[in-house]
Amino acid sequence: MTALPRLMVAPTGARRTRADHPALPLTLPEIVETARACAEAGADGLHLHLRDAKGQHLLDAGAYREALAELRQTVPAMTLQITTEAAGLYAPPHQRAVALEAGAAMVSVALREMAAEAEAATPFYATCAARGISVQHILYHADDFDLLARLLPPDLLAATDLQLIFVLGRYSAGQESDTRDLAPFLDRLRARDIPADWAVCAFGRAETACLKAAHQAGGKLRVGFENSLWHTDGRLARDNADRVRAVRAAIAAPD
Repeated sequence: MTALPRLMVAPTGARRTRADHPALPLTLPEIVETARACAEAGADGLHLHLRDAKGQHLLDAGAYREALAELRQTVPAMTLQITTEAAGLYAPPHQRAVALEAGAAMVSVALREMAAEAEAATPFYATCAARGISVQHILYHADDFDLLARLLPPDLLAATDLQLIFVLGRYSAGQESDTRDLAPFLDRLRARDIPADWAVCAFGRAETACLKAAHQAGGKLRVGFENSLWHTDGRLARDNADRVRAVRAAIAAPD
């Protein structure tokens, strides 16, 4: 399985528009150029969202194959991960089909979305593993570890390369994270007593502080306009590469 990169950039997301930030990349050429700039800034992975001609969130296996081919040419050293996020537009059968048919080596999948059809989730995860597709399981709350245990086949649950991402602040007031949000996830992770390949993303103005805390705890990081547009001092970032550089500087700085 492909391991998670140390610093993944999520430049677009499913919901933000140019009204949120004029440098939000929406078209494939913009996403490719953003990937190049972020790779130069120090990101070694890309979390890929696509939009249709109207700027709406798009889950389409053919469009993903086209985008992945372009990105592999432009940023060959970057690890590429696609999303299966529903964003209120897609149902689990479509999400599962895209994950299996897009030609991606890595996909992110929300446990809460797959739980809508729990009987199909377990064989889906097994099929991904059999095809060598690395699934990063999205956890929004520490209680989602219980859902993880219910949906995953036992051998995948116990695997040392189990991929997780802890989302901080997504469902808090104003979608603002706090460094204290990380502790419950780490407590549950330690209670498993099984290593996992884990990362953190964080919404809002505390993104940098949360990612630094995750780095200090041994985790990997995801940064970008999907989750936050702001630097630590409240300034709006110029673009996604600006956020990558800021996070790299933050984790390198002494306390």
